[in-house]
Amino acid sequence: MTAALPAELAALLRRGTVIPAHPLALDADRRLDERRQRALTRYYADAGAGGVAVAVHTTQFEIREPQHGLFEPVLALAADVLDREISRPMLRVAGVVGPTAQAVAEAEIARGLGYHAALVSPRLPGATEAELLERARAVGEVLPVIGFYLQSAIGGPVLSREFWRAFADIEAVVAVKAAPFDRYRTLELVRGVAESSRAGDVALYTGNDDAIVADLLGEYHLVPEAAPMRFVGGLLGQWAVGTRAAVGLLELAHRARAGDDEARSRLVGMANDLTDFNAAVFDPSHDFRGVIAGVHEVLRQQGLFEGTWCLDPAESLSPGQSHEIELARARYPYLSDDAFVAEHRDAWLS
Repeated sequence: MTAALPAELAALLRRGTVIPAHPLALDADRRLDERRQRALTRYYADAGAGGVAVAVHTTQFEIREPQHGLFEPVLALAADVLDREISRPMLRVAGVVGPTAQAVAEAEIARGLGYHAALVSPRLPGATEAELLERARAVGEVLPVIGFYLQSAIGGPVLSREFWRAFADIEAVVAVKAAPFDRYRTLELVRGVAESSRAGDVALYTGNDDAIVADLLGEYHLVPEAAPMRFVGGLLGQWAVGTRAAVGLLELAHRARAGDDEARSRLVGMANDLTDFNAAVFDPSHDFRGVIAGVHEVLRQQGLFEGTWCLDPAESLSPGQSHEIELARARYPYLSDDAFVAEHRDAWLS
């Protein structure tokens, strides 16, 4: 039996929305800081995000390790905030990883906590494309599936156009997140989806944090006489910070698509600013070593996080990265949400 999204959330996903990849708040002993974890979910909801993605790369894959045992607790915390405090529907996406049995078990836990879809990680060393497809079909019997093309720098495999065509043909697939940080691989993904029998049923979401505006403004004319393919929203680690600004950016993209030339011009002017801001946060100059800690550092500088601690002590800021983030926030205050966070931070942390 194929899992399906509730109609209202399916429409939201197809229309396009902002889905931050939810970080993990830890204290100085690298234990879960529940108060700050809840505060972060409140921030995303109040910023106008259409959903949250939890237990994904930005949440740290190590939450699943037995010594931490945080997979279910972090899913439960976000779900509890949304259940108790947020009156509007928000899409709840749970990251699932590992071999088929593990991925299915994680999807079942997420479904039990009220999650709506599973973002299936492609990181499975040694797996063939056929095995990745079978795993997606199995997860799709539990929850609707969002595909994920992950950049090679953090362990993502190279996946063919044929893989994405077959992936999109899976009935349970509702969206695909493109995050290879590579224009050619992004094109192969879009072409595969466009050539599938379900091209109109699979929403395209950018995860290319280095090319957000380019993805949201672009059109792909890949199948003769078919409608062009477009990215409708984003599921992004970058949008774990500056989330309210991201909501405004996506609104501009939708207006530009509808023919608003002023909105298009404003977006084009923002594109390189956002990429520069992302460079400070994601640390590409050190092969993305500080990518998760960089997100944490923005939140620390804003007072939402106490520190930048990660479960893996080796995950830390690169030399000079904190200063680069300070400079980026000063250069692009319209992208950072500093004033919005300062206004609401105490309430979120209460």
